[in-house]
Amino acid sequence: MHRMVRHQFFMYYVYVLRSLKDNSLYVGYTTDLKQRFLSHQKGKNFSTKSKLPLELIFYEAYLEKSDAKRRELYLKTTKGKTTLRTMLRDYLEKIKQKPPIARGIIS
Repeated sequence: MHRMVRHQFFMYYVYVLRSLKDNSLYVGYTTDLKQRFLSHQKGKNFSTKSKLPLELIFYEAYLEKSDAKRRELYLKTTKGKTTLRTMLRDYLEKIKQKPPIARGIIS
């Protein structure tokens, strides 16, 4: 007889935030995507504090921490940034037509 085994999945998220201030992108990873995003939005993260407000534009979920960290590090490389911009090409093209909310700066 086959027994059902219950597994609790603990996910690791790689995410991309876009600054509505200057259109810059930020890549990070976390185990609690909702809480991490709220932390960023409240200005509790040094790396994004000056970029507020932010929007979550992309995320991926992984079962292994090492896989998520590897993906985060890759997306922060020049080749990874190119991959990310290719993956999000239609979205990024759409927002290019709309200026950021402050000072008209686009990076």
